[in-house]
Amino acid sequence: MYQTKDFAYDLPEELIAQTPLEDRSSSRLLVVNRENDQLTDTNFNHVLDYLDEGDALVINETRVLPARLMGTKADTLAHLEVLLLNNTSGNQWETLIKPAKRTKVGTIITFGQDNQLQAEVIEILPHGGRIIEFTYEGVFLEILEQLGNMPLPPYIKERLDNPDRYQTVYAKTNGSAAAPTAGLHFTPELLEQAKAKGIQIVPLVLHVGLGTFRPVSAERIEDHHMHAEYYQLSDESATTLRKIKANGGKITAVGTTSVRTLETIAKEHDGQIVASTGWTSIFITPGFNYQVVDHLITNFHLPESTLMMLVSAFYDRDQIMAAYHHAVQNKYRFFSFGDAMLIL
Repeated sequence: MYQTKDFAYDLPEELIAQTPLEDRSSSRLLVVNRENDQLTDTNFNHVLDYLDEGDALVINETRVLPARLMGTKADTLAHLEVLLLNNTSGNQWETLIKPAKRTKVGTIITFGQDNQLQAEVIEILPHGGRIIEFTYEGVFLEILEQLGNMPLPPYIKERLDNPDRYQTVYAKTNGSAAAPTAGLHFTPELLEQAKAKGIQIVPLVLHVGLGTFRPVSAERIEDHHMHAEYYQLSDESATTLRKIKANGGKITAVGTTSVRTLETIAKEHDGQIVASTGWTSIFITPGFNYQVVDHLITNFHLPESTLMMLVSAFYDRDQIMAAYHHAVQNKYRFFSFGDAMLIL
């Protein structure tokens, strides 16, 4: 079994993309062919050249909430940063709070100049997160849009002038704490071109939560436990995907979130693609049996991350490491606002 260090690679800091490109689809694309182990350098606006009529693009329609809130402890006026992860029920949210040690059960946190949003810590979770319960007047999402900031990953130091650039053009369902970044490369024009070619655009939802922010600290990968994330696949999408499979079409997952949703459903339903809603903590590592996804569009991921392990499971660890070495040597842009990889 692999160890976490087996998924490490050297990345010069200057290759970490700090800002998105002006034109989403002008990013570079590294095409990885699993049949002949060939690597091809191209641009993302050529991605449809590798898909055929009758294939499917599976997209994650989750929308990123402005989930990073700056608050103040009501008693000491100490500043706190609160990241919303999951809406567990009603006005209760699972969160990450910095600095966490200052927030015990019963802590009251206020947000906004007029304290228009208030929260109480009601539970401390084993991983260190907090369940908080909000009180407010009005519509919560409207208040959040006013007070919250986009929860950009910590490796992005630059200010994001246009928050919409951290949303996919097809983002629809509020709930994510991070963007499904492989989808950031698509434009409305590219999606229309896909439809014109006879490629079906099939939506699902997975709300990205704590798993995205949590590094693998265990030495052995089997000792790492994934955090659960909410997903849903509609009956219409499931029916479309079954037809495509039956007709010999290929399913291309846009991003690891689409992969995790489809493979969770197949694993729980004897390999079948059915309408489903629930929570997944699936951890895909080398040796995993993919049952649904034929091709994968994904960004370049952090060293030693669960996403590196998922991508390695889709192909081969050594070949993926070779592809990453090629990307570094050829100065591809990495991580959320970086370039993309298509694994055929």
